[in-house]
Amino acid sequence: MEKLIKLYQAVVTVWNKINRPLLFIGMPLAIWHSYLVGDAQIFIRPEYARIFFWHFPGTIILTINLSAGLYFSWKYLQTRDQSWDIRSQAVHEFAMMFIILTMISGVFFSRVQWNAWWQNDPRQVSFLLVSTIYIAFFVVRSAFQDPDKRAKQSAGFALAAFLPFIFFTFVFSRLPQVDSFHPKDTIPKLQLKGDYGLVTIELLILVGILTHWVYNLRVRAMLLEHKSENLNGNLESPRRSDVNAPVVRRLSDAPSDGESN
Repeated sequence: MEKLIKLYQAVVTVWNKINRPLLFIGMPLAIWHSYLVGDAQIFIRPEYARIFFWHFPGTIILTINLSAGLYFSWKYLQTRDQSWDIRSQAVHEFAMMFIILTMISGVFFSRVQWNAWWQNDPRQVSFLLVSTIYIAFFVVRSAFQDPDKRAKQSAGFALAAFLPFIFFTFVFSRLPQVDSFHPKDTIPKLQLKGDYGLVTIELLILVGILTHWVYNLRVRAMLLEHKSENLNGNLESPRRSDVNAPVVRRLSDAPSDGESN
């Protein structure tokens, strides 16, 4: 067991050293590669098929973020440790960012492929519901000033929201009764091949690395802010107690019998 732990720590150390150089070198190369691939002739506007390179990875990364948020929320409810709520807040922020990017790229793709920004397609409507659900998550957080109540309520909301997210994102549009313009079998039937599949994997990995890096920075900043607030609170509390404490006269300062006469 100790050998496995040491091996894991060594892998993490090496990864922390190479992930940023890999990101800064790999991202420009992947973007350049995305412009070198040929146009997808099955599309009405073949050159715009490259939207998929950003649309699909966004869906996968937001799913990973929301899964992590589910775990962090559960850990908070178990431990009542504010650090888990901080992680949950940060990961939900990044998930919301990718929800918005996925929605925008999907709407733009609808315009160039089906000649309509919004056509009430079941896939569009279901993902709009997902967006609304997680906007409500942040509304719930902003409704409570007390940190413990805010963390408890938002953790419960995150647990309750995850199942509808899975249903509306991955199940609803694929039901036999649902007729959608959105392709259903591109990934399950391995229709994404060649350079298109390679670029998609490249950007999925690189955007995932970028998200994880910035997420760690965000969590560190929030944890430091939380510790600073606790430290300030501990420093101020003795002062408040000193102000409210009754004034007790020292016995030596009391007037003697001779002085009182």
